Amino acid sequence: MALENFTYGSDPSGLVWGYLFGRDASPLPLDTAGVLDWLKHAELHGPQEFVWLHFNLSNASCEKWLHNNLMLSEEFYQTLHEDSRSTRIELAENTLIGVVNDVLHDFSFQSAEISTLWVHVTHKLVVSARRKPLQSIERLRQAVRNGEPIRSSVELLIHLLRDQADVLMKIVRDAVNRVDGVEDDLLAERISRKRTDLGTMRRVLVRLQRLLAPEPSALFRLLQRPPAWVTEIDKQELRQSTEEFSVVLSDLSSLQERIKLLQEEIAARVNEENSRSLFVLTIVTVLALPINMIAGLLGMNVGGIPLANDTNGFWIVVSIVSSITVVAAWLLFRIQKYH
Repeated sequence: MALENFTYGSDPSGLVWGYLFGRDASPLPLDTAGVLDWLKHAELHGPQEFVWLHFNLSNASCEKWLHNNLMLSEEFYQTLHEDSRSTRIELAENTLIGVVNDVLHDFSFQSAEISTLWVHVTHKLVVSARRKPLQSIERLRQAVRNGEPIRSSVELLIHLLRDQADVLMKIVRDAVNRVDGVEDDLLAERISRKRTDLGTMRRVLVRLQRLLAPEPSALFRLLQRPPAWVTEIDKQELRQSTEEFSVVLSDLSSLQERIKLLQEEIAARVNEENSRSLFVLTIVTVLALPINMIAGLLGMNVGGIPLANDTNGFWIVVSIVSSITVVAAWLLFRIQKYH
């Protein structure tokens, strides 16, 4: 395949999909030609019309096309190349700039498969861009295709945030089911390798919380001074979506604490089993000490060994060793009983 024809599931401009809202009851799909025509006749748009364009940044021509055809905020392009990937929504030049972290389609608890989605929102245009397929944006697309009403560009952003919270909530539910299984095995004395599984899960959940949790300061500033084109109902729904996300993050924190307690319980049981095994080994070593010492003394190749010429010498030595071993065992178990 030629390199110039490799489009990563998008058209040559990098557009994965586009929708026009507000003209008909259901959103109208747009291709690149339709987008350019809509931009060309901007003065003829209805007051409720806005466009959502989703791009794949893995396409080498995508960013160039955005620069040449869309009047996006310069801060949006800077955000695309920032090292900071914390989830946030900020106001820049009367535009909402969103950085949303999300999990990939094939997410598993073996590794934190997370990538970033960048969003540029104005009154008439929503541009989203990513490098890898993500779950939340696909859920939003399915909702749009199923005819779910989207009133404004801000409501589309709010829907995305709620879809992200739903994806995270599903991850939390799956993690809770796994933890429940580990807890059941622990109660049934079947520890096996669950401690390692819990450690991996906890690390993944900590990374999810760190990357997916929105920055409170950025949201607070936005809710205090939103753009003039954001309606009151959109502000209320944005505030409500952030509260819902906070609940999910609280559940995630509680789950991490529960995993931590389970890890400590499993570690305590493993230490207890190790101590019990060490105690048994110590008892065996102590009980074997008399016979080893006496066997070593009697086995020396020197003269004067007692009972060497006695016909009952062997049984006398066995009796002495047995008596010393029984006394040592009695003393050990007596000490163990009082401790």
